[in-house]
Amino acid sequence: MSGAAQWVDERLIGPGARPAERVVGYATGVLGGVLAGAGAVGAGWSSPAVAVVAVVAFDLFGGAAVNATSVAKRHFHRPGRTARHHLGFVAVHVQPFLLALVVPGFGWGTAAVVYALALTAALAVTRTPAGPQRRPLAFAVTVLAIAAATLVSTVPDELAWFTPVLLIKLLLAHLLPEDTAP
Repeated sequence: MSGAAQWVDERLIGPGARPAERVVGYATGVLGGVLAGAGAVGAGWSSPAVAVVAVVAFDLFGGAAVNATSVAKRHFHRPGRTARHHLGFVAVHVQPFLLALVVPGFGWGTAAVVYALALTAALAVTRTPAGPQRRPLAFAVTVLAIAAATLVSTVPDELAWFTPVLLIKLLLAHLLPEDTAP
C-alpha cells in the first residue's frame, strides 16, 4: 500500500487496519453513499444536496462499520484518551446542520434536535463508569434518542436512515470500547 493510502487508512480506520477492515469500512461507506445519493436524486434534490447527502452517508455508514472494528477500538480507546476526546469526536459531527443547509424539508430545528440528542446521549454514556452497565446504557440512550428524534421532528423519507445511522456510529460504534469480557 502506498504511503498516501496508508495515511488515509490510519485517519479513517486506524493504524494497522487489516485488509478485511478496510474492505468492510470502505464498501459500507460507498454502498451507503450510493443508496442515499440515489434516494436524493429520486427526490429531485439539487446537485449540491445530492452531493452532501452522498458524502454524509459515506461518512456515517462507513464510520459505523469502521468504528466497530478492533483496530478503531484500539485507536480511539488507547491509553490517554478521555471522555473529553470522545465528546469532542461526537461534537464535530455537525452533519445535521449540513443537511439543514441544503436539503429541502430537513429543517434547522430538526438539526438542532438530532445534534442535541447525540451530545446528550454521548454525555450519558461517557459519564457512566466503565463496567458492565455502560454497554446496555449506551444501547438504551441510543434507542431512546432515535425514538425521541422520530417523534419530535420530521425528515424527508429519503433521510429516514440519517438519525439512526448517526447515533449508531457515534454512540455504539465509537463510544464503546472493545468488549474483552469472556
